[in-house]
Amino acid sequence: MRVIDLSTPVDAAGFEPNPVLHEILSPAEGARHMSEEMRTHFGLDLDPSVLPDGEFLSLDTLTLTTHTGTHVDAPSHYGSTASYGTPRNIDEMPLDWFIGPGCVLDATGEPVGALDADWVLRELRRIDHHVRPGDIVLLNTGAAALCGRPEYFSKFVGLDASAVHVLLDLGVRVIGTDAFSLDAPFSHIVSGFAETGDRALLWPAHFVGREREYCQLERLGNLDALPAPTGFQICCFPVKISGAGAGWARAVAIVDA
Repeated sequence: MRVIDLSTPVDAAGFEPNPVLHEILSPAEGARHMSEEMRTHFGLDLDPSVLPDGEFLSLDTLTLTTHTGTHVDAPSHYGSTASYGTPRNIDEMPLDWFIGPGCVLDATGEPVGALDADWVLRELRRIDHHVRPGDIVLLNTGAAALCGRPEYFSKFVGLDASAVHVLLDLGVRVIGTDAFSLDAPFSHIVSGFAETGDRALLWPAHFVGREREYCQLERLGNLDALPAPTGFQICCFPVKISGAGAGWARAVAIVDA
């Protein structure tokens, strides 16, 4: 089999609305840190100079949101209540949701905004794919090419409520995108609401999650490396963070060699 990485990195050097703080202790600094921690917490005394080259282990400390890099949104991210009951957190979601047959829909030529159910159905007909329950459907918008730049957060296409509903009707439980959000960019949403006063335009893809339980897999990458729109498995297990509305994921596609 061949494994294709579909994840984008957590990179403190790239642009993020919520900046990433990445602090690194070198192996030598790690040795001194370890010595101090052992003395403080366990009453043990070890001179770090006795270690090979005076070094122990490096240590990375990161400050970031659970929506940085490739991640899975849990139902609790969409709101505190839902019509189907109490929304589950990321650590409560069944693992079998996050592994299954995948298909990718090509939205790379679409303008900024939101695609509807008719577009989804046309694209499924174009690739001659019949979605089955448990399929993981991915949206390739081309946004991953902008990752790390401010434009990544404003130049992409999302899905509207009808598009999400039609996929859920087909038995999909996880919908992915290479963009910052499964919804249209903030500027598109806010300007549309300002012009019409229609509250249904406010983050419809996310708010469907208050009506029906599903997860979003956001900020994917490398979707162009998939050899075909179908015929691969997706694995995107989220990190088990207690009580969290999202968890980072190392998403991959598995293709038979």
